[in-house]
Amino acid sequence: MVAYVDPKYLEDTKYKRNKKSDVYSIGVILWEILSGRPPFPYFDTDIKLACHIFKGHREKSIEDTPTKYIELYKHKDPSNRPETKLILDALEQLIPDNIKNLRKIAHECFNQEGVKTLADALCKNSTLTSLYLKSNRIGSEGAKALADVLCKNSTLTSLDLSCNNLGSEGGKVLADALCKNSTLTSLDLQKTNLGSEGVKALADALCKNSTLTSLDLNDNFLRSEGGKALADALCKNSTLTSLDLKYNGIGPGGGIALADALCKNSTLTSLNLNHNWIRPEGGRALANALCKNTTLTSLNLNNNTIFWIGLARGKTLAGALCKNSTLTSLDLSYNLLESYGGKVLADVLCKNSTLTSLDLNYNDLGSEGGKALADALCKNSTLTSLVLHENSLGSEGGKALADALCMNSTLTSLDISYNNLGSEGGKTLADALCMNSTLTSLGLQENNLGSEGEKALADAFCMNSTLTSLDLSYNNLGSEGGKALADLLCKNSTLTSLVLRENILGSEGGKALADALCKNSTLTSLDLSYNNLGSEGGKALADALCKNSTLTSLDLKTKILVQKEEKH
Repeated sequence: MVAYVDPKYLEDTKYKRNKKSDVYSIGVILWEILSGRPPFPYFDTDIKLACHIFKGHREKSIEDTPTKYIELYKHKDPSNRPETKLILDALEQLIPDNIKNLRKIAHECFNQEGVKTLADALCKNSTLTSLYLKSNRIGSEGAKALADVLCKNSTLTSLDLSCNNLGSEGGKVLADALCKNSTLTSLDLQKTNLGSEGVKALADALCKNSTLTSLDLNDNFLRSEGGKALADALCKNSTLTSLDLKYNGIGPGGGIALADALCKNSTLTSLNLNHNWIRPEGGRALANALCKNTTLTSLNLNNNTIFWIGLARGKTLAGALCKNSTLTSLDLSYNLLESYGGKVLADVLCKNSTLTSLDLNYNDLGSEGGKALADALCKNSTLTSLVLHENSLGSEGGKALADALCMNSTLTSLDISYNNLGSEGGKTLADALCMNSTLTSLGLQENNLGSEGEKALADAFCMNSTLTSLDLSYNNLGSEGGKALADLLCKNSTLTSLVLRENILGSEGGKALADALCKNSTLTSLDLSYNNLGSEGGKALADALCKNSTLTSLDLKTKILVQKEEKH
């Protein structure tokens, strides 16, 4: 239960938990509902987990999660959380009336009878190629009607049935249809509750189908049995190029089976095993497979507790990456690699010449791991994207990466958010940006840059002519930092996207940025959410919009929850 406990209590056991503590717990529960899994499943002891949370670590927010959900569990300080009685109303406000009405209409139209009517029409239609039926309560009966369509229709190439409770029976009838259909190339069945039985049927169908190239089975409770069935199918199928199995808990057994399949399959190019708990055993098997496989270009092993990197040399992923010459994208985020794992991967980057994208988000690499990777960037000439989000790099790790940017000429995207670089790390990075001419995207969220670090960066951005996207959210820039960035926007002619979310800019910072928008002619997206701009800042921005002719997206969201709480 540690994952749901108020972090304030972990800091001080004498702290009396209250309604604000409940708010934190609600936030974690909402995260669990959205992600479909318990928080922090990869920690084997409560002590380790408690220390992890105490350091400020939180589970990564799921894509498209409403900001107010995140705000509930992000803050360590209870005073920054809203009152419980305000949460329900505020969350209800997140759903616009038009969306509520559309949802109601959709659910009314696409009941089982509605799907059958649609199915009849599809049997006669000869032009439709793509059909999107996500979240329409179709059920197993509706699946049967659509399966019948797939047996007769000869034009449909893409079908999305995600988030419909098809169940194992629905999976079985669709599997039968795939044995007969010869036109469908893309099928999305994520979150359809297929279970291992439904997936086994689909696996059998893949042995016979020769047209499907993309299959999404994300979050379907496959477990080890389902993983093994699909692995067997991959040994026989010769057309599938993309397979998404994230959030399926296939475990070590499923991981080993898929690894064996990769040694035999010669068509799959993308495999997503995010959140599958394959652990060291499955990881070692996959490493061996990468030494033999020559077609896979993208592999996602996010959150699989493979903290074995560097062990047993040739049988590890590190050793495999030194031999593999086809993999271009690798995601190892949330795998507890720590500094040792970072150093081993750094050595890999010095030798590997094909990897272009590497995600090491949330691995507690520390300053030593950061330094090792920085040294590797001075030698590597192929990596274009590197994510080091939340790795406790500190100012030392930040300085090392800054030095590397002065020498590296291939990296175009770097995310070093949530690493506590501090003002010194920010200044060193600023110097590097004056020299670097290839980086186009930089993520610096929550790095305690402060106004000094930000001013240095703003000056650097005035000189840099390649950066197009910059994220400086959660850095306590204040009005002075806002003014420095406003000055940047008046001079810079390459930046198209700027995110300044939650930076205490205030009305003065808002007005300065508004003035800059009157002069800037390249920025297309600006995020100023949660900055207490006030009415003055808002008016200034409104006036600026009358003059600016390039901005297409502007985010001015405010903390409604907090504002309401303060009034009580």
